Amino acid sequence: MIESDATQSQSVSELISQRIADLGDWRGRTLGRMRDLIKAADPEAVEDLKWVKPKSPGTPTWSHDGIICTGEVYRNVVKLTFAKGASLDDPAHLFNSSLEGNVRRAIDIHEGESVDESAFKALVSQAVALNGMGASRPPKAAKV
Repeated sequence: MIESDATQSQSVSELISQRIADLGDWRGRTLGRMRDLIKAADPEAVEDLKWVKPKSPGTPTWSHDGIICTGEVYRNVVKLTFAKGASLDDPAHLFNSSLEGNVRRAIDIHEGESVDESAFKALVSQAVALNGMGASRPPKAAKV
């Protein structure tokens, strides 16, 4: 895939910042706030843009020993999808989307909604720890 001159001259973080700025509304502010919380919870998180296509700027993704979460923006929602969310403890019940799957879980944020910052950072920290274990789920006990 050939990258444009603009893509080659800008870092991924700059491209994500530009995408947030280009949204120019509550979705950009929300994605920016969630990005800040991810970085606060894990300063070593790596930002990337995945699934870039000619008519799509890509999806912001944060990783640390594997994907922590993605930040998708739609007309009416900002969706943060945790790659291994089904394996994370969520006592604050932040996950409110993609609940039927066995692996992922997502948080849909609509205009005017807020997210419990400490609970969100705890999810990010858990995701990083789980990625560091190298397994998507804790091992099951052996049958006797």
